[in-house]
Amino acid sequence: MAAMVEIIPAAPAHADVMAALHAMAFADPALSGPAWDAPAFAGFLATPGIMGFILMEDGEPCALSLWRQVLDEGELLTIGTDPAARGRGHGATLLRHGLAHLRANGVARVFLEVAVTNTAAQSLYASQGFTNAGRRRGYYQHAGLSIDANVMATDLT
Repeated sequence: MAAMVEIIPAAPAHADVMAALHAMAFADPALSGPAWDAPAFAGFLATPGIMGFILMEDGEPCALSLWRQVLDEGELLTIGTDPAARGRGHGATLLRHGLAHLRANGVARVFLEVAVTNTAAQSLYASQGFTNAGRRRGYYQHAGLSIDANVMATDLT
């Protein structure tokens, strides 16, 4: 039997769930910087122009994304999947969902940063039309590691 998958919009009340998912998704510091806590997510989700989504599989949260829109530009702030749920296409589903949401709200171009060591994420972004647009040296600092980030962008028009 196929799993039931749905995407729900996140609100400040979902901050604990999002923080837990983010901590699981980014437990390896080579993937990104330190995990954000619940107060950070609550603050983001209460900010105009920021929207979050939680992917639920059979009623259980297993992936998240957080986006920012300023006028006609968007930014993917974070996206991640619980390691126990990886390999099921949840990241791609959330990425497409967020991009469609931004497109419907007038966004023309979307940016993101991704750790140069996170090749799986870079492949995912490239599959959805993102291309390299620059590099940020030492962008991620976590557990004594300094990791560069690739800046990637895609046009939605």
